[in-house]
Amino acid sequence: MACMDGFADDFCTVFESSLELDTRRRSRTYMMYHGTTGTAALSIKKHGFQRSKDGMLGPGVYVSRSFDKARRYPLILPFNERRAVLKLRVRLGKVKKIDRQGHPLQKTWHQHGYDSAWVPPNCGMVPSGLEEDCVWDPRRIKVLDIIYVMACMDGFADDFCTVFDSTLERDNTWRGRRTYIMYHGTTETAALNIKKHGFQRSSDGMLGPGVYVSRSFEKAQRYPINLPIGERRVVLKLRVRVGKVKKIDYQGHPLQKTWHDHGYDTAWVPPNSGMVPSGLEEDCVWDPWRIKVLDIIYV
Repeated sequence: MACMDGFADDFCTVFESSLELDTRRRSRTYMMYHGTTGTAALSIKKHGFQRSKDGMLGPGVYVSRSFDKARRYPLILPFNERRAVLKLRVRLGKVKKIDRQGHPLQKTWHQHGYDSAWVPPNCGMVPSGLEEDCVWDPRRIKVLDIIYVMACMDGFADDFCTVFDSTLERDNTWRGRRTYIMYHGTTETAALNIKKHGFQRSSDGMLGPGVYVSRSFEKAQRYPINLPIGERRVVLKLRVRVGKVKKIDYQGHPLQKTWHDHGYDTAWVPPNSGMVPSGLEEDCVWDPWRIKVLDIIYV
């Protein structure tokens, strides 16, 4: 569902209202995510979810429509484990909104005939301010994909962790073949064309010519901001070999649009640098052949 505010931190009112109205549309499905370890992700994909014994919303399977939220879990990563995010298709059924601590149905919603409980964003129940869902019946959840992500030190940071960012900065000297999972928001028509023929370098932009991508799924899913009539908004999941990277962290940087002329393969705008209204990071890749399309995600 397209949001009117291209840089809203939560989902638009129309989207949230549709979730509340699932009492009448029980077959509605959503793309959601669940953060876990690599080992657990493989087991879940093979055998399915098991309902937790308890939690903020009582027993159930905890998922979220926010990829950024899911990628932070588990907060304490076991030694020698990789953090992974399961991409899911979830049939919510009848939904109960739980929007405050101490709600009379906070842990008993299933006993009152509801299939899922929903904590809306910015209601004070989740420290990050992001939404959360609890699904009673694991059979309502289908695993679509496993996405491996770099572990972040701050469980509720809005940007990517220092460890992750530092590796991108160091690409300009010694890890030229490093690859990242990134995203690009576009229309369905354009996405199918890109998947078939590959990207074409834009003629200009904030960082000059190139292909604009982001490691933030939340950022990518808001584009194009002005969706043409009759089109669907989609996100391309990409594998990007960044090569030699130049950090552009303020407007008017001397290499803001000429970084490629100085031998760099990618320009990187770090999060919260003041260059992007949402505060999320952005990348511009010069050579389209450095980008491989892995999947088309409908949002």
